[in-house]
Amino acid sequence: RSMHPRGRPVRARVHVLAGRPTCPEGDGRAHCPSAESGSTGVAESCVRRTVPRILIADDDDDVRSVLARHLTGAGYEVLEAADGRRCLEVLRTTPVDLVILDIFMPELDGIAVIAQASRDFAHVPILAISGGGTVARDQTLEIARRLGATRTLSKPFEQEEFVSAVRDLVGEP
Repeated sequence: RSMHPRGRPVRARVHVLAGRPTCPEGDGRAHCPSAESGSTGVAESCVRRTVPRILIADDDDDVRSVLARHLTGAGYEVLEAADGRRCLEVLRTTPVDLVILDIFMPELDGIAVIAQASRDFAHVPILAISGGGTVARDQTLEIARRLGATRTLSKPFEQEEFVSAVRDLVGEP
């Protein structure tokens, strides 16, 4: 049991909507990694968390910083990872509502992360972003979609387009 902000006890329960776990807050977001198992540790943390938490994984420090600034300015909580391996480490330890994932990164590229995250964290939407590479950008983003990316954006993109895509995926903060 945890306490409601007004001091009343709250029973942490996992709700399932269309086969996906949702947070007991009733906001419709599916973001509790342990919800399917019925574990209340993560579910209780979701009860207290009201701002969507977004993980940005991009090897370019400047891009990551700009995206984080846009999202924190819009009211979201932001976590960062500099490569695909670190992205998966964060996903294993911290509940997030959305992953924003660059495709071309060292250690583990975005395509490999999408493939693994789609299996292990299917309840977390992925916004794949790419500015190119050895394969045409559109082909790369199509591969990302086929492997499980919820939405894609081609770099460069406008701030409004980016924040709008995030809002479509996780709602308003």
